[in-house]
Amino acid sequence: MSEPKWTEKQVLRYERNTALREIGVEGQQRLLGASALVVGAGGLGSAALFYLAASGVGRLGIVDAERVELSNLNRQVLHRTEDVGRCKTERAEEAIRALNPDCAVEPFPDSLSAANVRERLRGYDVVLDCTDNFPTRFLISDACWLEGKPLVSAAVQRFEGLLLAVIPGKGNPCYRCLVPEPQPPQGKGIFGAVPGVMGTLEAMEAMKMLLGIGEGLADRLLVYNGLKGTVRTVKRTCDPACPLCGERPTITDVS
Repeated sequence: MSEPKWTEKQVLRYERNTALREIGVEGQQRLLGASALVVGAGGLGSAALFYLAASGVGRLGIVDAERVELSNLNRQVLHRTEDVGRCKTERAEEAIRALNPDCAVEPFPDSLSAANVRERLRGYDVVLDCTDNFPTRFLISDACWLEGKPLVSAAVQRFEGLLLAVIPGKGNPCYRCLVPEPQPPQGKGIFGAVPGVMGTLEAMEAMKMLLGIGEGLADRLLVYNGLKGTVRTVKRTCDPACPLCGERPTITDVS
C-alpha cells in the first residue's frame, strides 16, 4: 500500500492514532475513507460525533429534526446557550467542521421514517443509534438488519447506560433478540455525564468495526452504572422465535 499524501497538519493531527500498533498509517487512512451515520444529535450523539470527527472518520451523516432547547444543555455538549432555537444538525455540522475540516458532514434535518430509513443508511459503513425513544430504535435496528449494515446502539437513563452492537449475517443476535417489543417511556431524569460516557463508547465501538480491531459487543450487552462506578457485560444470545432474525422471521421490511 502506497503512503497516503497527507498534509503536515494531518500528520500532526493523527500522530497519536498512527503511533498505535493496532491502527498505524493504514488504519488511519481507512478511517479517513470511512463513513458513519449518526441518528440523533443530542446527548449520545454529541459525544459520538465529536470523537468520530476528532479521530478522522472521513464522512459523517447526522439525522435530527429537533431544535436546541435550553433543557438540552446539561448533556448535549455539541450545542451552546446561544444555539437555543437552532436546528441541531446545523449546529452539529458547524461544530464538527470547526473541530476537523477533514470530515465531510451531511446533515439531514428531518426524521427517519419507514419511507426513507433504508435509503438513508445505505450510503454509510456503520450506523450509530443515538436516539431516545423505542419506535425510532426499532426502525433503525430493523432497517440495519435488512440492509446488512453494522449497528451500534446505546440508551441512557438516570445514572445508567446500555450499549450493544449488531453485525447482520454473522450469526449474532439482533436488537429485537434483547428487546422484543418497545418498552414504556421512563422518567426524564438523566445525569449529563452519562450520555457523554455512552456516546464516547458508541464511537469507540463503531471505529473498532471500521478498523477491524479488538473484541466487539456483537454478542454482549455493556451495562454502565455511574453511581456505582461499574461496567459489566452480559452475554446475549439469538432468540429462535425472534420476528426479525429467528427461524421464521415475519419482519421483511420496516413499517
